[in-house]
Amino acid sequence: MKILVTGANGFVGKNLVSTLKNIKDGKDKTRSINIEDIYTYDLDSTIDDLKKYTSDCDFVFHLAGVNRPKDASEFYEGNASFTETLCSLLKEYDNHCPILISSSIQASKDNDYGKSKKEGEDYLLNHGETMNSKVYIYRLANLFGKWCRPNYNSVVATWCYNVAHDLDIQINDESVELPLCYIDDVIDEFLNALEGHPTICKEGIYQVYPIHFIKLGELAKIIKSFKESRKTLQIPNMQEDSLEKKLYSTYLSYLPKDQFSYPLKMNIDQRGSFTEFLKTKEFGQVSVNISKPGITKGQHWHHSKNEKFLVVSGEGLIQFRDIYSDEIIEYHVSGDKLEVIDIPTGYTHNIINIGKTDMVTIMWANEAFNPEHPDTYFEEV
Repeated sequence: MKILVTGANGFVGKNLVSTLKNIKDGKDKTRSINIEDIYTYDLDSTIDDLKKYTSDCDFVFHLAGVNRPKDASEFYEGNASFTETLCSLLKEYDNHCPILISSSIQASKDNDYGKSKKEGEDYLLNHGETMNSKVYIYRLANLFGKWCRPNYNSVVATWCYNVAHDLDIQINDESVELPLCYIDDVIDEFLNALEGHPTICKEGIYQVYPIHFIKLGELAKIIKSFKESRKTLQIPNMQEDSLEKKLYSTYLSYLPKDQFSYPLKMNIDQRGSFTEFLKTKEFGQVSVNISKPGITKGQHWHHSKNEKFLVVSGEGLIQFRDIYSDEIIEYHVSGDKLEVIDIPTGYTHNIINIGKTDMVTIMWANEAFNPEHPDTYFEEV
């Protein structure tokens, strides 16, 4: 299959082309699409390029368009006239291949951008009827994701960039609700169409799901929390298809190149160190414990808190005792053989570095530490 992508250097185009290349090169095996070639057309391309591509392609992703012109006439030139040119060339070469166009929810609005998008849709529908070609019209909501240009036409891109770069964000009305669509969901649905099983909406218009609705005030709050998470260590909501998960991935793509790293607070004493790494509301927290040779840590038990220990470097001994028993249970652990040790409730426990080097242990607890309710009681094993 030979695929033509117009607007290939734009936000959607970059994400689509990179995905198509991964499929073509065998790096992405989630789709069974045989891609022979990818034709990319953008502002630096020529009309001769377009003629060559339209004479030979098997599918067209028509993403080229104008949304921030200096003059309103450019809307119609970029969104309607170019679509007409594309359709004319396909007809000239008797190419009946399917065409997918990225339109906008604004196409139903009475403004120049919306009307130009609607004209482009109409050209495409007429072409589909004349040539008996399959046409996929997707009216997209406000898109966001990596590679989206900030301070242009995306509030998410602009706010993510500004917050990541310590710049102020402006909100005129926090109560305004915004429909958002994540770029990965868009590309996934476009590939569905390429495979011939798109999601149908109504009246011949196709739709990308899900669409997330959020008020501007809440959106700003979430994006600001991403920056604060380096201090609070709180991980955003990572549940499948959550908006927060998608926004966080987007936010990270706007980090300044010299700010990919951030320090953690290491609680250091003569025994070694203890450092909190990650915290979540639903799934507890992860910490890193470093113990020097001969050092014993722990000597406590919990009513409800439970933990998992994983020694990744060094050699140790973990001891347990039911607080109503004299029997001591021992587990030898080593970074040479990774195994997880569960810490049951009601058992006092410790961890001893019996090696000659520092012992490094990854510790997970089912709840973030709460100093007002520590659920930790000293008792030697």
